[in-house]
Amino acid sequence: MNRRPPHLEPLSSPEPEPGAPDPAQVDPQVLGALLRRHGWLRRGGAAGRYGRWTPPPGRPAGSGASLLVPESRAFPDCSDLLEEALTALSRSGLPSAREVLFGLSVPSDEVRWEREIIPEGPYGRQGDAVWTVQEQLRSAARRMLLAGALADRARAGYYGARHRAQAERTLDGVLVGPSPGGRRLTAYVPVGGGRGPVTRLHHALHAAREAVDYRRATGGMEAFDAAVAAGVSRELADALIALVRGSEGVRIALAWAPAAGVPAGCAARPEPVEFSPGDLPVLREAADRYTRDEPAVAVRVAGAVVRMRRSAAGGGGTVRLRVLAGAEVPYVRAALDEEAYRIAGHAHLVGLPVRVSGRLQRRGGFRRLTGATDVAPVPLDEVERDRLMKTLDAAFDPQDVLPSDE
Repeated sequence: MNRRPPHLEPLSSPEPEPGAPDPAQVDPQVLGALLRRHGWLRRGGAAGRYGRWTPPPGRPAGSGASLLVPESRAFPDCSDLLEEALTALSRSGLPSAREVLFGLSVPSDEVRWEREIIPEGPYGRQGDAVWTVQEQLRSAARRMLLAGALADRARAGYYGARHRAQAERTLDGVLVGPSPGGRRLTAYVPVGGGRGPVTRLHHALHAAREAVDYRRATGGMEAFDAAVAAGVSRELADALIALVRGSEGVRIALAWAPAAGVPAGCAARPEPVEFSPGDLPVLREAADRYTRDEPAVAVRVAGAVVRMRRSAAGGGGTVRLRVLAGAEVPYVRAALDEEAYRIAGHAHLVGLPVRVSGRLQRRGGFRRLTGATDVAPVPLDEVERDRLMKTLDAAFDPQDVLPSDE
């Protein structure tokens, strides 16, 4: 049975496990590039015909034999050598062998994080402390990938809840390796789902580094304003802060899937980007600036009423809408006057969504609609109404109360 490499696990939700690579479909040059990337060394061979590759230095004794890998399919025994090499890799207990096989089965761009951890006590970190720093690294890495996915959907200094659900779905296929001691972590982002999040992250990290350097050299924050176009945001700044905090520095490197080539506009071998504790004050200042400067957004939202609340039997109140159209957030809250509240309540009772105009405010993550006006029910035929009710049932949130004047 084909299995996901045992040291890799989903970043978010389970993903179908990749099949073993078919020797007939393997490009020898891609195999060689993956071996080199994961620490294998070429130790000679016949030039222009094949190379002999040995496992990474420092491996346990007997952990793997050398491989003969043809340089191209023009080599007469190409298929036989590839089959032997893949069989040897599948039987090897080396993590690098599993990573190479995974890279062949599911072409993936790689993002690597390295943290210099401050030791605690004469024996370093123990027990729960190790678990804590591992979780800190994984959480910060996920937030960074999410920032790249958000920037791939739109450019903003602060997203809040906007685009978040769609961005999180793009991370479903990402796998991550172990994070020994909370020092190193690698994420494998399949290219089949699109390379936008990783390429955007590539540009954003370099732009963030340049903006931090500019602030520290000149005292000006203008570079952070320009960096929004490259994908820098409050979310990316928060991820960098979480990575750097409690460490002596972090290093982030990207490597493209050899089978997919280099994305347009990106360096073939991107330079790693480094951040240190001395950058934290600037990153915090940038995060606050992005949150403060992001403007409110004028919208006209169509949504289903899922919660109603007011302090007395008469007068206006607050409603919660599940957004169906008009904004890139799943839910919004809006304060309505008495007449608008009555219209929203009646629409809910008869199973109709409502339309409402207002401004999405950054405070609270763009989840609150202020200045709500023009509240009106949206007519639906019976088929559309049934479809809406089924959708609401499928997405039911236990925190929703239907309806309530509490």
